[in-house]
Amino acid sequence: MSAKRGPSMSAKRGPSMSAKRGPSMSAERSMAPSAGQSAESLNSAKRLVVKIGSSLLVDDKSGAIHRAWLEALIDDVAAEHARGTEIMLVSSGAIAVGRRHLGLTQRNLRLEEKQAAAATGQIRLAHAYQETLARHGITVAQILLSLADTEERRRHLNARGTLNTLLRLGTVPVINENDTVATAEIRVGDNDRLAARVAAMLGADTLVLLSDIDGLYSADPKSVPDATPIPEVKAITPEIEAMAGEAPVGYSSGGMVTKLAAARIAVNAGCRMVIADGRCLNPLRALGEGARCTWFLAEVEPLTARKRWIAGSLKPLGEIRLDAGALKALRSGKSLLPAGVTQIGGSFARGDAVVLLSPEGREVARGLAAYSAADARRIMGYNSREIEARLGYRGREELIHRDDMVLT
Repeated sequence: MSAKRGPSMSAKRGPSMSAKRGPSMSAERSMAPSAGQSAESLNSAKRLVVKIGSSLLVDDKSGAIHRAWLEALIDDVAAEHARGTEIMLVSSGAIAVGRRHLGLTQRNLRLEEKQAAAATGQIRLAHAYQETLARHGITVAQILLSLADTEERRRHLNARGTLNTLLRLGTVPVINENDTVATAEIRVGDNDRLAARVAAMLGADTLVLLSDIDGLYSADPKSVPDATPIPEVKAITPEIEAMAGEAPVGYSSGGMVTKLAAARIAVNAGCRMVIADGRCLNPLRALGEGARCTWFLAEVEPLTARKRWIAGSLKPLGEIRLDAGALKALRSGKSLLPAGVTQIGGSFARGDAVVLLSPEGREVARGLAAYSAADARRIMGYNSREIEARLGYRGREELIHRDDMVLT
């Protein structure tokens, strides 16, 4: 099928997809921001999260996966991957796929029925992603997250560490909410916000929400025909929030309200976000070529946002005193190694915030500890290559990595 892919394939889109499009493609292009602006915003991404809506991936009548669309999307993903971009996919569709195979054809499902549908649908989705990515020699990894995995500190660290390792090893993680165990009280609720939480957790610089609408409008274009598209949002003001409509009818739990909530999470973490129409084949390529969309701009870079959070939003639970050599290394932009520590104070766990003190006891930095206070005391003053012998396991070489530290 790949030989047939290209601009002409947009004409082969199924009736259920093309009927939703609205304005003609030529009209969309004429209203789009310049191709250079859009392409630069997407192609400059170093760590990219792409959220895929259920209505794009799954036929809502048959429960079948749109394989031609998925293959075209993965061609785009492979092209980004070949450029060295680290990519994560947040994919909806497990319930929509699984419910048909279980004979759950009624519109409203009970919680346990949704969980059962997700359990069988997730396997089919994962297999589809595995097959399409394998065509490009790319390994896929499946990650199921719950709300607590993004909020509770220890689980956040474990999820972040796993995803960082997978990205470092060149895989493309496919992420979904763990619908089979989550209850209504502990759910993220929609994959727009889940994607934003993943982007924030992993320090992504770009989040793409592929949907059945090509961006934010001044009003709901389905009910207000002359609503105007908003190409760029620099701040999510009450006026911007008022432009959101209601969630669409169907299996999708999204809508512009949840997309704006996702945008707020992303930009506060230093990640720019774009809402783009995913109904065409090769939607990422189309976005890079200037398809109409809405970009939500972040004021700071992800690392800067993270360091602001460390400096001002976390209560320190311990103190680490440095020797003169470690203090000099920190001021030159290096990480804190155990060898440069002379004293550990307080009771803290891995991932907790601590204050770093000069040899004279003055605060010089704050950071997130890679070890608990008990383990830090066992390795302080020792060379990093001795950590495994001291603790009985191989941990990080740094007591605090420079990306988890801010000078004060």
